[in-house]
Amino acid sequence: MHFGLWAPVYGGFLRNVEDEGMPATWATIRDVSLTADRLGYSTMLIPELYLNDRKGPSAPSLEAWSLTSAVLAVTERLRVMTAIRPGFHLPAVAAKTISTISDLAPGRLALNVVAAWWAEEAKQFGGRFPAHDERYDQAREFVEVVLGTLTTSPFDYRGRFFEADGTVVEPKPATLPAVFAGGESESGREAIAGFADAYAMHGGTVEEVREKVADLNERRRRLAGEPMREFAMAAYVIVRDTEAEVQRELERITTVDPASPGYASFQEFTANSALDVAVSAREYSVGTRGLRPNLVGTAEQVAERIRAYQEAGVTLLLIQSSPLAPELERIAAEVFPLVEHAPALA
Repeated sequence: MHFGLWAPVYGGFLRNVEDEGMPATWATIRDVSLTADRLGYSTMLIPELYLNDRKGPSAPSLEAWSLTSAVLAVTERLRVMTAIRPGFHLPAVAAKTISTISDLAPGRLALNVVAAWWAEEAKQFGGRFPAHDERYDQAREFVEVVLGTLTTSPFDYRGRFFEADGTVVEPKPATLPAVFAGGESESGREAIAGFADAYAMHGGTVEEVREKVADLNERRRRLAGEPMREFAMAAYVIVRDTEAEVQRELERITTVDPASPGYASFQEFTANSALDVAVSAREYSVGTRGLRPNLVGTAEQVAERIRAYQEAGVTLLLIQSSPLAPELERIAAEVFPLVEHAPALA
């Protein structure tokens, strides 16, 4: 199991707690990045959203690709998995960015290709937001152009959404970034198995995750002749010494206020996504179904549950917690010794 983390680009993770003590600033991200790098966390996911879906659309949030360069420049080992939405980027320009970042930090960049779900954000920022299944077709073409220009010069491509005409992207990276993607619909899974070599999941039960791992590996073998390279899962982690402390923390973070600024974006997410499970209001409070894996309890209880996810096929745990830096310290000190883990990714 590799331990990673989710960058708090929204000023935290909680929709019902206004001030989490980690504002949406570079100082916050730098502190979390350096903490994670020092403690041996392997990967930081930097989500890409131009509006804040946790604290409300008018709240501050940080841009993913600026942060990616900054984080890689100040850390030594941490891999950055940067989200990218094909409807907001030209693929050849994205490939040029990836080429440059790969020179800055060789082998320490991965992509999380997100088909997108927020129509209001696309409207405000001019993103292309086709129908659900078409967004996966758009993502497939995007990845084909990105990887094509990163491996071949000149590169030509004619697709429905993107084109390349003798495009040259240099320098070529020594290693191509892993391509993660997430989706739960039938069309989403089938598309992802073709264009991505790693799968990113929202939180789920062990049984739900085991099914997804088996399904995506079968699809990937059929389409590409090999299984997925990695399986990442988001999870909100709470480690405390006693059950009473755990319950107090759960109560603090899950008290739902339908009038909170982030509630509308939650409703839009569920409306524009083809989810395979219902999302409860409690799960809404932390996003990405982070509480569904139930990684809450004493260090021994959390470690036991993590081992069950490891057996089910999860290779990368993307941790959310609040406030993040001190919780990363606690998890590294108390949970790492109880779980077989590797700090570096090959």
